[in-house]
Amino acid sequence: MNDALSYKKALEEIESIVEEIENETVDVDILAEKVNRGAFLIKYCKAKLKATDNEVKKILKEFEKEDKDTEPD
Repeated sequence: MNDALSYKKALEEIESIVEEIENETVDVDILAEKVNRGAFLIKYCKAKLKATDNEVKKILKEFEKEDKDTEPD
């Protein structure tokens, strides 16, 4: 079984943690652990979004270059 963290899994876990905290169902003894895990997941998601954004920008630049290269003189 592949337990690799994905953006979707991280987001679902963040939502679950937020729900637990909002509903006050988190035991005070593990609250700090939940907040720490949430912070880690948020950093992970932000990094994943930034990497995806950079990749998309790179691809779009390649398309723009190809369009310029194929324009008639």
